[in-house]
Amino acid sequence: MLNYLKQNYSTKLEMRKILIIGFGKSSSYLLKYLMEKSTSENLFITVGDLNIDNAKMLIGNHKNAECLKLDVFDASSRSEAIKRTDIVVSMLPARFHIEVAKDCLAYGKNMVTASYVSKEMQALDEEARSKGLILMNEIGVDPGIDHMSAMQVLDSIRDKGGNIILFESFTGGLVAPESDTNLWNYKFTWNPRNVVTAGQGGAAKFLQEGTYKYIPYHRLFRRTEFLDIEGFGRFEAYANRDSLKYQSVYGLDNVKTLYRGTMRRVGFSRAWNIFVILGMTDDSYTIDDSENMSYRDFVNAFLPYSHTDSVELKLRHALKIDQDDIVWDKLEELDIFNPNKRVELKCATPAQILQKILMDSWTLNQDDKDMIVMYHKFGYELHGKKYQIDSNMVVLGENQTYTAMAKTVGLPVAIATLAILNKEITTPGVQIPITNEVYEPILKELQTFGISFNEKEVPYLGYNPLNN
Repeated sequence: MLNYLKQNYSTKLEMRKILIIGFGKSSSYLLKYLMEKSTSENLFITVGDLNIDNAKMLIGNHKNAECLKLDVFDASSRSEAIKRTDIVVSMLPARFHIEVAKDCLAYGKNMVTASYVSKEMQALDEEARSKGLILMNEIGVDPGIDHMSAMQVLDSIRDKGGNIILFESFTGGLVAPESDTNLWNYKFTWNPRNVVTAGQGGAAKFLQEGTYKYIPYHRLFRRTEFLDIEGFGRFEAYANRDSLKYQSVYGLDNVKTLYRGTMRRVGFSRAWNIFVILGMTDDSYTIDDSENMSYRDFVNAFLPYSHTDSVELKLRHALKIDQDDIVWDKLEELDIFNPNKRVELKCATPAQILQKILMDSWTLNQDDKDMIVMYHKFGYELHGKKYQIDSNMVVLGENQTYTAMAKTVGLPVAIATLAILNKEITTPGVQIPITNEVYEPILKELQTFGISFNEKEVPYLGYNPLNN
């Protein structure tokens, strides 16, 4: 690999080089944007990954892009690739960014990622500032577009003298209406494991009218809020684990209500709560002989023993589900009572088995399209009166390559990368996109790709209790 890099490096000295490390499902628009800009912006893009098949297919015979088989755990190859580029985009799983970031600091390179800032990443802030380098994080969709769109409105309210009293923010990765073909109104558009384990690890925490509120995991999916988006109908949202994470970052230390949540179609959470009650989302222990279990055996493992009652009858009785309840239809649709379908996972946790079962039904078909939905509520006081702004964004995917998820993750990453390269974003350190310097130009350009928010003033309603 080192010889390959040296041979090709000399032919590209005059071009500005971008290295993308990691090429997953969210990278298609990132690569497309940079290749389309490569001639006018004098760019050469290298995609480095162990599996470069997808990148090769998208690059085709493009003269300003190439693939490089790169093992991120090979420190020598990784550092050599980083040393010979101008800016690094890490699309690796979040836990692997830190080694890339350390190399970037060592060789004086800026870096962009879409992932949350980890403690290890934040610890690099002082060094990055001292070297005048930018480590831009959380520049995808959520986190990313949520930060930028929220800060733009919050800053505009403050600029006219308003006092923020309420902020709510919701995001959902769902299926497009035309691909919404099951009773759950849901399919996996992102990491299935994150869906199965969502909400675990502590109580959800948020602010309501100046009072701290907590929702323990076992009650999380029965405390939801309704949201309506014109043209797309009604949704529900359940609370994120820590809604207060960005309170100070957003300048909302004196806000009365602060709530962040995840969006689903109405009815999803009530049905999902069945799995929570039974214990099927638990990832803390393994099930004996799981590889020989049927789906029916898995369900029965969480129910009382009876030598007369069927698994279906025991489940209905235990959870008080009527046979004509839509929740029952949703469970049957997943085929979880099938005695012939095998788990085939050795030493699996309940959450891993549930994920396998759900993937049978919720994996996107080849012609399915996804959808990203985002919704913000802003409440503020101005000259003694209370006002409210509702803002929402809906993005639909084109196909299984150019998905809505890839579009809303990849485009902000790509635009930020080019802006840093062009010295339009210059503030050094470990950054997230909450300043005018970052969010104004990126949001403006995203509008040209159909990623925009519909904002409207509505009567101030205050906090909508989680009571359905």
